[in-house]
Amino acid sequence: MFFKHALTLSALMIAGLAQAALPVGAPAPDFTAEAALGGQPYKFSLAAALKKGPVVLYFYPKAFTSGCTFEAHLFAEASEKFEALGATVVGISNDSIDTLKKFSVEACRNKFAVAADAGAKVMRDYDAKLLKPIDMADRISYLISSDGRIAAVHAAMKPEGHIESMLKAAEQLKAKR
Repeated sequence: MFFKHALTLSALMIAGLAQAALPVGAPAPDFTAEAALGGQPYKFSLAAALKKGPVVLYFYPKAFTSGCTFEAHLFAEASEKFEALGATVVGISNDSIDTLKKFSVEACRNKFAVAADAGAKVMRDYDAKLLKPIDMADRISYLISSDGRIAAVHAAMKPEGHIESMLKAAEQLKAKR
């Protein structure tokens, strides 16, 4: 049943690819959202996170699907590298906070937060919404600099490449500081 659901979800996502993303240099829309880290709910604030350094904001379609779980594992494995570069990682989807509390433990391995985008508002603001299915995120990663601007974008439905792209961009951003 899971495999059939995963294939259906994959087909829907491929049919609804948006891949339109905010351009480098654009202001990053500010937001606050319910989030979970290590199974514990809290309010994530982009503005507050940017005070600590750059933010890797990555959009993913649906928690606990094979590609999204794989991508979360990759971000978890790279979390120390992002921390060493002063970057905060946060994933975002239209899943419920209850689902994300579990996902933050099982897939994210307690390493980074995941935020709930109720109503897909943040997805729309970041031009990261799939055309179909409704209210599902495209797979887009952004590096947002401390000044609140988009520093790098990686848009691809395959989870591979997002982490390497964001690490490279964070290294380049740190070298400029």
